[in-house]
Amino acid sequence: MAYRILFIVFLLLQSCQSEKSPLKGETEWQRNMNGMFKDASKSPLLENDLRSFVGLQFFPVDSAFVVNADLRRTPDTEFFNMRTTTDAVNRERVFGQLHFKLKGQNFVLNVYQGEETISAFDNRDYLFLPFLDDTNGEETYGGGRYLDLKIPEGDSITIDFNKAYHPYCVYNERYSCPIVPRENYLATRVEAGIRL
Repeated sequence: MAYRILFIVFLLLQSCQSEKSPLKGETEWQRNMNGMFKDASKSPLLENDLRSFVGLQFFPVDSAFVVNADLRRTPDTEFFNMRTTTDAVNRERVFGQLHFKLKGQNFVLNVYQGEETISAFDNRDYLFLPFLDDTNGEETYGGGRYLDLKIPEGDSITIDFNKAYHPYCVYNERYSCPIVPRENYLATRVEAGIRL
């Protein structure tokens, strides 16, 4: 009888462990993204999509898409209404321009600072880098992808395109997502980060 109870307990434990599969991902960032998407309290996924979610798709990690950029700050820029996928607007300003070389080509992207993030103590050093590239509409969302950056102490900043992610409205239309300004188009294929 005792063996039978132990066997049943063992089977229950095994079934619980088999349900908790390890998070997919080549890097810690990828595993964290999959963990967040899997967590019902944080996930942007719709309920049906959450039930069948097994992991996001990523391009293979490529060090060629980690670049050092020269940050040219623009301290006198005014806040403007950045359009979104809904009627809401985001109050942003161009914090500076990022000048960098990617696969032998020179590029410039605007990096933005939100009006709300300046007053939020935890996010005071947050910068928003939305961009478009030639993978959009095929391997990635047609409206572009985002990167999160932090204000550096100096005038150099690392951009890791392997951490590029889709706006939440790709997964759930109830989210209001900033529309990437056309001037932040990269005339190349950024085969890094999250893909469709």
